[in-house]
Amino acid sequence: MRNVTPHQLSRRDARRIAVRAQLLDRNRPAGLLDLASDLTVLQNDLTNAVAPSADLVAWSRLGSGYRPAELARALDNHTLIELRGMIRPRRDIALYRAEMAAWETAPVTREWEEEQREWVRANDACRRDILDRLEMDGPLPTSAFPDLCEVAWRSSGWNNSRNVTMLLGLMVTRGEIASAGRDGRDPMWDLARRIYPDDVVPEPEATGLRNEKRLRSLGLARARANEYSSEPVHVGDAGEPAVIDGVKGAWRVDPAQLGQPFAGRVALLSPLDRLVFDRKRMAEIFEFDYALEMYKPAAKRRWGYFALPILSGDRLVGKLDATADRKAGVLRVDAVHEDEPFPATTRAAVQREIRDLARWLRLDLDLPA
Repeated sequence: MRNVTPHQLSRRDARRIAVRAQLLDRNRPAGLLDLASDLTVLQNDLTNAVAPSADLVAWSRLGSGYRPAELARALDNHTLIELRGMIRPRRDIALYRAEMAAWETAPVTREWEEEQREWVRANDACRRDILDRLEMDGPLPTSAFPDLCEVAWRSSGWNNSRNVTMLLGLMVTRGEIASAGRDGRDPMWDLARRIYPDDVVPEPEATGLRNEKRLRSLGLARARANEYSSEPVHVGDAGEPAVIDGVKGAWRVDPAQLGQPFAGRVALLSPLDRLVFDRKRMAEIFEFDYALEMYKPAAKRRWGYFALPILSGDRLVGKLDATADRKAGVLRVDAVHEDEPFPATTRAAVQREIRDLARWLRLDLDLPA
């Protein structure tokens, strides 16, 4: 690896790189498949306080011409595939198949990894029953599989004794089965060989390619960071080194983003949008105070149950507290929290986005008096 002098970036440089890489500047992508390819992942969280996160991410980039039915069709025909809670382009699954194949035999570095292997072995009869049912009748929903586990899944959380659900997840990790779309909110499953591409990219090449794709979608990221259960936020040695004025640590930047022009706009973001998902990066680069408060008691919320971060140009400037009340047929706006008073042009642009959100949801708009 050649030595490269770290690029010196201001916080504004860093923000603009991040916004542009996430397709949130004025250059909107052409359509859903282009969007998914460039972003690499859409988090498949179905919380519907406003709209499911993947749909909100698509709307914030594509506008109200986007229809959620497009995403549902892409999942049903396996153009896009859900893996590890993330919706990914089908061709990218090849970057995970070697890791899946090695799950049973790869060296373990954490005690829980071996515990998972032992638990799957202990419940081999249930695993084989799932495979047999899918071979005969797949795709099938989770409810189609009886709990034949001899050893219960033990957890201090809500997954305790959710044996079939946990086994299905580990069978995905092993590369035996795959998400086959959804029937409403219910996940469907099928044999992986019916859904995944045949291509397999060997490790460690696959890891390097995943890091490169992730960096292109983020613009800049840390080489090392804490692990997330779904999708990492670090990128290893991808890209080139960078330092950001006033921000500690070493960063990696996509060199294709350097020196590019920037034209910003106003956008309303999902709380799980990749621009803000890494809360540490968000705080360091955007200096934005935000947390998803849906798990807090109502009295302790500052911004709302599912407040949407507001982007203006290269700054995160506030939060929209809104709820889609589908029974009443309205998008109810309880508050627009301005971190600092908005200029008139920003306030007008935010209001346009709120109206567009209501139009996209096909709801009337209920604004505070």
